Amino acid sequence: MTGLLTEADGSPVAVENLEALSPVLLVCEHASRRLPEKMGSLGLSDDALESHIAWDPGALAVSQLLVRSLDAALIYQRFSRLVYDCNRPPEAEAAMPPVSEIFEIPGNAAISAAERLSRTQALYVPFTNALSDFIATRKADGRPPVLVTMHTFTPVYHGKQRDVEIGILHDEDSRLADAMLAAAGKTAGHVVRRNEPYGPADGVTHTLIEHGLKNGLLNVMIEIRNDLVTNEIGQKVMADYLTGILGESLDALSQ
Repeated sequence: MTGLLTEADGSPVAVENLEALSPVLLVCEHASRRLPEKMGSLGLSDDALESHIAWDPGALAVSQLLVRSLDAALIYQRFSRLVYDCNRPPEAEAAMPPVSEIFEIPGNAAISAAERLSRTQALYVPFTNALSDFIATRKADGRPPVLVTMHTFTPVYHGKQRDVEIGILHDEDSRLADAMLAAAGKTAGHVVRRNEPYGPADGVTHTLIEHGLKNGLLNVMIEIRNDLVTNEIGQKVMADYLTGILGESLDALSQ
């Protein structure tokens, strides 16, 4: 274990279905609200630590259903993004945010350079290395993966209601996003939009850039409004929907 993590904390990274037959690599940077033992509560209440500021509720559950329906691989972070947001580079303030929406994060105020480095080495480096290693192995085998990062977002943000239900996000490479939006447009099941409620200008495409664009991989970021995936039924409905449009999109792009 590193200086930040204890034996009881365990690994910062989890990998499922490493030998998946599908090219899809699911990535869930905000899978958990768990804090390392040494971090205490970061000065936050239980309610804050259970809210969307600490994690993406439902994102891991939907990802794990997609592992089975697509025979995909999954790599996810086992600790809260409040300690280190693995969809941000170390130099970004948002990697260890002092404020998230309306919540101040006392444990992230005035972090020293040494503490920033400790968190980066404990959480970000193993996570990004796991992604790099998986991608390198698949590429060496002649099976380049398709990178799909999984997120959820809150229905109300800074008091504003969001009517979009599923966001299909991309950076400079829009191939997979274009195909998914085309597939989604064939049905009236959900409100699906491009680069909503976030987009590249919001700094949310770090993983896509670092591991997708730099490796020439098909890549996309999926954002699901979290009130749609609060229970097993909603999670299953969403996973089935995404299985359909992802499968259709990959078939179209392979022709």
